[in-house]
Amino acid sequence: MILDKWQGAAGICLNEDKQLLMVLQGTEEEVKTWSVPSGGKETTENFETCCIREVYEETGFVVDIVREVLHKNNDVVEVRYFETIIKGGQMMIHDPDELIYDIARKSKDDLLYLTLTFPEDRQFLLSLFQ
Repeated sequence: MILDKWQGAAGICLNEDKQLLMVLQGTEEEVKTWSVPSGGKETTENFETCCIREVYEETGFVVDIVREVLHKNNDVVEVRYFETIIKGGQMMIHDPDELIYDIARKSKDDLLYLTLTFPEDRQFLLSLFQ
């Protein structure tokens, strides 16, 4: 049996002070870790729509997509990362899955030490500050 690969999107939002919008997440039992706002694509969505919805649910911000900046695609997952700009909303958790515990803006120095949900993303995330 061939399982469908998991598909999702992530929003990259750097502010004028070069701080990256991130969320602290995890299930109740898990150690909480940091990630950019992201999540799974619903069947009726494209990757861009998924990104916009996930950023809103996890942070309360309404964003516009600027461009795709990373496409992770392997046997298990396909995730597209989009550069975004905030056009409205306010910082607030709307997560229906109740997996988000905090929202914060993190500096490049913060990223060196944070426990990331996807540690393999650290170098990519650090490269955004160039």
